[in-house]
Amino acid sequence: MTHALAFPAPSIVDGAVGAAVGTIDAYIQAAQRAPMLSEEEEAQLARRFRDEDDLDAARKLVLSHLRLVISVARGYLGYGLPHADLIQEGNIGLMKAVKRFDPERGVRLVSFALHWIKAEIHEYILKNWRTVKVATTKAQRKLFFNLRSLKNALTHESSLSPEHTTLIAEKLGVKPEEVSEMEGRMGAHDLALEGSVDDGEETYAPIDYLADSHYEPTRVIEGREYARMQNEGLQTALAGLDARSRRIIETRWLAEDGEAATLHDLAAEFQVSAERIRQIEVKALQKMRALITA
Repeated sequence: MTHALAFPAPSIVDGAVGAAVGTIDAYIQAAQRAPMLSEEEEAQLARRFRDEDDLDAARKLVLSHLRLVISVARGYLGYGLPHADLIQEGNIGLMKAVKRFDPERGVRLVSFALHWIKAEIHEYILKNWRTVKVATTKAQRKLFFNLRSLKNALTHESSLSPEHTTLIAEKLGVKPEEVSEMEGRMGAHDLALEGSVDDGEETYAPIDYLADSHYEPTRVIEGREYARMQNEGLQTALAGLDARSRRIIETRWLAEDGEAATLHDLAAEFQVSAERIRQIEVKALQKMRALITA
């Protein structure tokens, strides 16, 4: 099953919180007025979209999380790109998350969507950075998106000292020379920390958005969940499943590339219904929990 969730930004807000918006200020105000959903309401809408292809339900899920996209997008203003463009890319990530969201997983959409929103924004930043090869590997991307905040936390000097370079390299698991090279590549595009980015609609000081996001609540929650799933009991629990159940759990929950399989992907693979895959998944998770807590 495929879903066309290509809502243009104005129509997302139109009809839900007022007339179409024309400026970033008006858009943000409209998004903030969109109603938030309770856990029960969110699950009901997600099931309607999953089981009935109800695009109105999907639209309501997107609307209720626009403020999340705006908040995440603000964290990337230090890269010199318009806030409106960052929001637009984040909205694409949000719609991808809504398309893949399964309420039976037991997590809220806000936590599930965070990965997809950031992924789209990251790709947009990398595509628009003039030094095209600024970050081509996973480690370089991590360095690219953390160097500014770490540098700001250590020093306000224009360049890093050897000691600071070594500290950042150790923290991010890269070589000191890679830190120095990345700093050089990015240096020509640095913005004054106390300056502003003005796209004619809003003005921001980059220093406001360069804080380390390591302690962001959603990241802490995700980190704890990841650590829990990586403990020794996980392998024991997986070993207790039949081959089909194990395949479903691994592709739905433990995909290394972050691209979790959908119920419909697995339904096609095993030639059964998506509902049957969901039932197998629920039973497998229950069995794993019992094995882990035994």
